[in-house]
Amino acid sequence: MPWFAELGANIQKFLLYRHCRFFPMLFNHPEKCEGDVYLLLVVKSMILQHRRREAIRKTWGQEREVRGKKVRLVFLLGVTIQGEEHPHHQKLLEYEDRLYGDILQWDFEECFYNLTLKEVNFLKWFSIYCPSVPFIFKGDDDIFVHTGNIIEFLESSGGMLDLFVGALLSTSLPIREKNSKYFIPPEIFNGTFYPPYVSGGGFLMAGPLAMKMHIASENMDLFPIDDVFLGMCLKVLHVSPKPHSGIKTWGVQEPGKEKMISRDPCFFQNLLVVHKLTPGELILMWKLVTSDLICTRVRKLGSGLRASTRIN
Repeated sequence: MPWFAELGANIQKFLLYRHCRFFPMLFNHPEKCEGDVYLLLVVKSMILQHRRREAIRKTWGQEREVRGKKVRLVFLLGVTIQGEEHPHHQKLLEYEDRLYGDILQWDFEECFYNLTLKEVNFLKWFSIYCPSVPFIFKGDDDIFVHTGNIIEFLESSGGMLDLFVGALLSTSLPIREKNSKYFIPPEIFNGTFYPPYVSGGGFLMAGPLAMKMHIASENMDLFPIDDVFLGMCLKVLHVSPKPHSGIKTWGVQEPGKEKMISRDPCFFQNLLVVHKLTPGELILMWKLVTSDLICTRVRKLGSGLRASTRIN
């Protein structure tokens, strides 16, 4: 078809394999949901990002009890099929999984348009193995998460069965520029606005809702942008995603310095999620925020925020 020939290679490849959605699992850990698990931390990662995974395990992804609630961690991965080093990378991942036992890997290629495959395969996995887990946090592998604040928020939510919370985008336009990473032609989506969705950098959802989303997703065409696809699932289920001011998937910016991301731990102390940190920054920030941190002067974000920090 002429319209197909005019699209970029990535969209063409997506359309050719759009019908393929469930893939064999290479690493599986159903035991992650055994027992009285309250919150499952789910992190999208890639084989070569082992330093990010290690930093998460040492910081907010520690498997422990937080405020008396059991927390467990898994990473979602595909496979890297390009390059002569691929077999070696896969062997290193096998060793990593033997050490930590927290890798869920499927046999599909890692690429931006296949992030939706991580969503649908995880939703299926969760529906099979985790029917009693009440809450999921899902995010990227370069974020800071204040696990204690998340648990506190979930406790105050009243156990909402349709909870879906994050950095909300309510009137997002599809990108028609072919050179954009987020290019979507009208043949795939011809609406003016995407349905409301939250940024995939970090969000919370209720376990029962995740199982309903799995059922809904099975009857929907896959969409190249994963967080938009989840918004489409929510629309089918007549569930509205909600915003949370403590989820900063675009970082925390100081007024008057729009391009500079704050690294003051007092900015992080009362937040749930902050994006984007290197592994070294994450480890340092975690140590500061979980230390005897005293923020002696703080004004509200967006109104000339300044803070002075003292660590005892």
